[in-house]
Amino acid sequence: MSDAAVRVEHLRHRYGERVALDDVSFEVAPGELFGLLGPNGGGKSTLFKILSTLVPAEAGEAHVLGHDVRREPAAVRRRLGVVFQHPSVDAVLTVDENLAHHGRLYGLGGERLRAAIDTVTARLALVERRGDRVGTLSGGLKRRVELAKALLVGAEVLLLDEPTTGLDPGARRDFLVYLRELRAAERITAVLTTHDMDEAELCDRVAILDRGRVVALGTPAALRAEVGGDVVVVRTAAPEALRDGVRRRFGLDGTLVDGTLRLERARGHELVRDLIEAFRDDVDAVTYGKPTLEDLFVRLTGHRLSEPQG
Repeated sequence: MSDAAVRVEHLRHRYGERVALDDVSFEVAPGELFGLLGPNGGGKSTLFKILSTLVPAEAGEAHVLGHDVRREPAAVRRRLGVVFQHPSVDAVLTVDENLAHHGRLYGLGGERLRAAIDTVTARLALVERRGDRVGTLSGGLKRRVELAKALLVGAEVLLLDEPTTGLDPGARRDFLVYLRELRAAERITAVLTTHDMDEAELCDRVAILDRGRVVALGTPAALRAEVGGDVVVVRTAAPEALRDGVRRRFGLDGTLVDGTLRLERARGHELVRDLIEAFRDDVDAVTYGKPTLEDLFVRLTGHRLSEPQG
């Protein structure tokens, strides 16, 4: 992708002795909805800060729309919209007042500012709430106001740091639907960090980060396909002994995660039957299902996505 909207090449960054990013590289195409999926402490927030020009990387390069984030931060900021994990709207001001204040910070005023506010509030279905104080809005509407601020000044690339944190499932879905519609209608590029599987599944492509490294990159469907077959999870009082028994009996190598034995095999329901018949006294509970991105993460790293990293 020679015309990549975002290009990251061999980024490295440390906080003291802790490695936050370790040789991270990827590209994001114009108009793509790209997800950075990983556990807390996996490197997502550091990457977000580097791309948004808040922190210079120790090594490597990052470009947004052809501009080097280290050498040309002003040029990057002019074309970048940022939605932080924690709200940056003023709850006391109205929607209009928040947008007007933000626009003036970017040099907008008069008719140009009014037209920009008209455009973004219509685009994000906020027209009827323009006179409402932001503090009276629901969590989902507040996030839409955050997105309106990012788009008000003509952003071509959006960076969103876990944008649906704190939202209920319905508001989360609505926010992501608006984001996808914007991407489709305006050809806006969006890069979001998340540890939520539903959000990652809605992205065009996903980079999975673990301990500062990209361990997988591709479309959600292609990544799930890497697991192969169904995923069978067995709860048992002696997971290591059961893993050894399953290896001897069925030739399957399982993974131990949080006291469970995880196995991958086509036609998982048949394996469930065989496991119960062969190890009836050792199996406390067993489930199976189609592979998820969480299953791929466990397969690649040996631990759950929800496990925070130091």
